[in-house]
Amino acid sequence: MLATLKDVARLAGVSVKTVSNVVNGYSFVKPDNRRRVEEALEATGYRPNLGARNLRRGRTGFIALVLPELSIPYFAELAGLVIAAAQEHEWNVLIEQTFGTLAGERAALASLGPHLVDAAILSPEALQVDDFQLSVPTVLLGEHAVDVPISRVGIDNVAAAQAAVRHLISLGRTRIAAIGAHPHRGTAALRLEGYRAALAEASLPFSQDLVVPALNYHRAEGAAAMRSLLDMRTPPDAVFCFNDLLAIGAMRTAAERFVRVPGDLAVVGFDNNEESAYSSPSLTSVAPDKGAIARAAVDLLHRRVDAPEDALEDVETPFSLLVRESTVAR
Repeated sequence: MLATLKDVARLAGVSVKTVSNVVNGYSFVKPDNRRRVEEALEATGYRPNLGARNLRRGRTGFIALVLPELSIPYFAELAGLVIAAAQEHEWNVLIEQTFGTLAGERAALASLGPHLVDAAILSPEALQVDDFQLSVPTVLLGEHAVDVPISRVGIDNVAAAQAAVRHLISLGRTRIAAIGAHPHRGTAALRLEGYRAALAEASLPFSQDLVVPALNYHRAEGAAAMRSLLDMRTPPDAVFCFNDLLAIGAMRTAAERFVRVPGDLAVVGFDNNEESAYSSPSLTSVAPDKGAIARAAVDLLHRRVDAPEDALEDVETPFSLLVRESTVAR
């Protein structure tokens, strides 16, 4: 049988109300009573009924996490970190996968209501301004092509891309390609902007021929893009990929064509997923602080739930460039 508040109160020799005050974190309990209750809680193994507590508070105890694609390691890793951060606020997480399509994202938004979740963290790719009809407090992840009055958490994608391309330029690379341009992804546009800014800063010409689009950020698209680049009359001597999977695919094609990485071709990715450290060669990658993103998003969401009238916030989290064998041979 599960212990009840009455069981704890009986063992501690205090009232049920005192036990409830301790369990709910109220500070006005006498130190001796608090000590006795805490000892009784441990002895009985009491666990609060979160469902009942949430019902009294008008909460569901759930938040939604809406992501494009869990098969992309960045989103899978981020989901685990959001779950851990949400547990600190006694929230469970419902995960919705949209595949980055307009229909999928609209369907996910339509399903989110206060009867199901207290709030939502959303990483959209295709939604337009008119689609953001939100019924619960929401935080956006990343930077997007549409400007909507919703709190956001993310890194400076322009600065991050610029740092990646600056690194390639510092190695003496002058014909630098980019893989990952996309007509709808706001982050892709910003990473392309950072790529172009780094080239301009170094007085290197921008060539549209060296920018290869990718509708999906998977290994196969990176491999195909690299084939088209290596088929050029003058192939690139470096490539900046807009995520790590594109970079892994690009390096696979390079190996098949007997192009040495980094000797003939330096490669930089983005996201720093676990695979990047164990690929051969290991992949230089822009590393967003995913833990900071998850914590900031959940903490911001918690503030939005408690005080929805407060001013909107844009939280910028740090990133770093992890230099590995794909740009600097060991």
